[in-house]
Amino acid sequence: MDTPLTFSALVLALSGQLVQEIHDRVSQQGFHDLRPVHGFAFARISSGGATTADLAEHLGVTKQAAAQLVAELVGKGYVLRRAHPHDARARLLELTDDGRAATRAADQAAREAVAPWREELGEKRFGELVADLTRLAPRGPVRPSW
Repeated sequence: MDTPLTFSALVLALSGQLVQEIHDRVSQQGFHDLRPVHGFAFARISSGGATTADLAEHLGVTKQAAAQLVAELVGKGYVLRRAHPHDARARLLELTDDGRAATRAADQAAREAVAPWREELGEKRFGELVADLTRLAPRGPVRPSW
């Protein structure tokens, strides 16, 4: 058994399952028009001060791709563009009430998605696993695995 390869496959499988389960639960809460990438965008936008260029960097995509995503989210009513106080060419992105509601739905969905893991491992071991993963995880944005 090749333990590093097994570990890689398991982490990727759990990641994919977690993203899909969160997406499914968010959809069940009425947000049928959202895709998983929208959640990654909401995470950056909700932290404040985000422009389309910032979003592109956060997602690891071109500025053109980020602009298309922003246009989609504006069109769906989840994001607003506001004037940037220091750069007349840029627009600040802000979540609407619907965008914040979708973010809350995703937060709840994430809690529910990992609840079986907490139960299976127990609180102590689950806490240790989170601590271990925190030490191993890269710093910076959590990007979708394209």
